[in-house]
Order: sequence, then C-alpha cells, then structure tokens
Amino acid sequence: MPRRSRGPTLVVVKALLLENVHPCADTILAEAGIEVERRSGALDTDELITALEGVDLLGIRSKTQVSAEVFQARPGLRAIGAFCIGTNQIDLDAAAAAATVVFNAPYSNTRSVVELVIAEIISLARRLTVKNSAMHAGLWDKSAKGAHEIRGRTLGIVGYGNIGSQLSVVAEALGMQVSFFDIADKLALGNARKVESLDELLETCETISLHVDGRPGNAGLFGAEQFARMRPRSLFLNLCRGVVVDHEALRDNLLSGHIAGAAVDVFPEEPKAAGDPFSSVLQGLDNVILTPHIGGSTQEAQEDIGRYVSKKLGDFVHNGTTTMSVNIPHVAAGRATAARLLYLHRNVPGALARLNSLLADFGVNIDRQSLATRGEQGYVVTDIGSPISEALENELRSLPETIDLRLIVEED
Repeated sequence: MPRRSRGPTLVVVKALLLENVHPCADTILAEAGIEVERRSGALDTDELITALEGVDLLGIRSKTQVSAEVFQARPGLRAIGAFCIGTNQIDLDAAAAAATVVFNAPYSNTRSVVELVIAEIISLARRLTVKNSAMHAGLWDKSAKGAHEIRGRTLGIVGYGNIGSQLSVVAEALGMQVSFFDIADKLALGNARKVESLDELLETCETISLHVDGRPGNAGLFGAEQFARMRPRSLFLNLCRGVVVDHEALRDNLLSGHIAGAAVDVFPEEPKAAGDPFSSVLQGLDNVILTPHIGGSTQEAQEDIGRYVSKKLGDFVHNGTTTMSVNIPHVAAGRATAARLLYLHRNVPGALARLNSLLADFGVNIDRQSLATRGEQGYVVTDIGSPISEALENELRSLPETIDLRLIVEED
C-alpha cells in the first residue's frame, strides 16, 4: 500500500472526491491503495476546510473553489485532481507555494464539447428552437423561412486550443468555411484561415463560437462593442467561460434582431448543485439555447476524465510523477524503487548540488535522479534504495531553498 511520510510517521493516503466525479475514479484510486471518501455537490470554503481534515488528495470539478485560504488551513493537502479542463477554480500560485500538485484533464472531453457546438449551430441555423416551441404549443408551422444549411457558411472560432482546433476540423468536414483568431501563434488545421484580429473575425464570419480559457484577462472579452461588429443576423455561441460574455448586451442584440440566435452553456454565476434555482436574462427567448454547463458532460467524456485524472493522482502518490501537472515542474519519474525522495525547492543556483552533498555526507547512495524546473520552482526525484534518517530529513528541510520534502516507501 502506498504511504506518505511526514517525518518518521507513516499514514494511509486518503482522497476526497466531490461534485459527482465519475465512479471509475473510486475504483482506480482504491486499486492504488488509496482510501476514498465521496460527497455529492460542491463545498464552500469553510465546508471544504472542514472536510479536508486528514485528506491528502482532493478531487473536484468546476464548482468547488479552492482558494489560498484552503491551502493555508490544510497544508497537508498533497494533490488536487480537477476532473475537468479548466483550473481557474483553483488558486494555482497558492497551490504551488503549498507544494500541492494540481492535475486536470485537458483533452478528455474535447470531442463532447465539439459535438454539442455542432448540434447547436445546426439547431440555430434551422430555427429548431422556434419550431420546437411552436409544436409544443400545438402550432403546425411547416415553413423553410429563416432555415439554412450550415454547408458553405463561415464559422469564426475565438480561441484555437484543443477544442477550437478540433471544432475547426469537424466543421470543415460538414462543409463550413472556418476562420479563427487566437492571441498565440497557432498552426491552422485543414483549410482553416487564421485572421489577425478579433474585429476581422467578427466582421467576416456568420457564426461566432468562443473557446478561450478562464484567465482573468478574458473576463468581459465579449460585450456590446463586439456584438455590434458582428455581421447582421449572425449566430453566437459560448461554451467556454461565463465571465467572458456580457449577457445583457447579448440579450439586447437578440431582441433587436442583430443576432439571429445564440447558444450559451456557461454563465457568470452558476448554481452549485443539480436542482438549485437558476436565473438568466436570456431566459424566455425562443431563439436562444440554454444548457447547464454540460459541454463536456457525456458518459464517455466523464469516464475518460475520471480514468485519466485518478491515474495521475495514483501515479503521483506511488511514484512522485508530476507529468501534465499545471503548477509544478514536470518529472516523469517512472516506477519507484524501495525508497524515493521527492524534493520541491526554489529554483536557485546550487540547489541540486546542496541536496546531493547532504546525501553524500550521510552516506546515502543515489541510484537514479531526475530534475525539472518551472519558473521559480525546481523538483527533484531521487531513488536512494532505503529510507533516510530523521537527522538527514531535518537537515534537508532546513535548507533555505526547501519548499517540500517527501519520502515514498512502497510496502507490501
């Protein structure tokens, strides 16, 4: 069973999973010898701090906010698994300072989001929301007025990351012309065309779909000015972050007819749990599709995410591997030997030399060692064959550059 060390005392590793993470995570973590506790729904800060007592690993989705206050109150939290794409719900700088490794699933639900975007573009282009409402009201309105194929229409993608680029490929396969704008230099896939400014994209495309991340600079990215630049009777979709769009401005443009239809999956403020009340200025408009942040919520995507993130957590517990972490230097440590020393430190000259010098002073032989740095931090994984003494541990912890020190010992 994997065990973690805080000095000479060994305790069983425990994980807390929130927000209905897929049950495959329980199985994978349990197979890794990790005790699992599960709670449904998100927790607020005070509830989370209380729930994390004695917990080493936290699994969340997008609703639970993990602030600096949480890391200060629970310094023993070793890792967080964000069972989703985004990590803006976690204070990553505070996590790194607390030596808490954060993993996410940047690719697992990409296809699910793309399929929903395509479905909504077709629904809006064919005015299916209006037709559906009329049928439920008992009105038979068989007409082609306002209904269009998406073939030949121009799709403008804002943000050409994992989701935006795959959307580009699928949309092109359906006969759409694709343009995209990204602040980073991205290689166009297929026949997609990169434009040099957001304004150019808005002025030349008939459908706009947002796929940017949740960094603070993207808040308020899309408002009255941007809607005004869009072509008359365009379609608008947001399946990335709620804070990116001014919903009052979107409503005004929908009511005026400047925007022909919209699909929104994310909102500036979202309920914490299923069944909680929801309110939006976009409610009641028959040319608007509203969905409850379900872009990546398919059974296939949630299972893939559950499997991917829980394996990352298990590999970190067993081996100290940090590959694909979003806040800690990446080390692909491989399978641990009898004893492995994990050393997170400030990235300053001589840190590795001082570590190895101390090991040599205490007669510890190094079997294998891997180092990676990232910004102000460095991470060293050292196989040493046998546990270190308490005296050596104290010496290592007292080094001025030390952030965190952990010893992995695999026990039968």
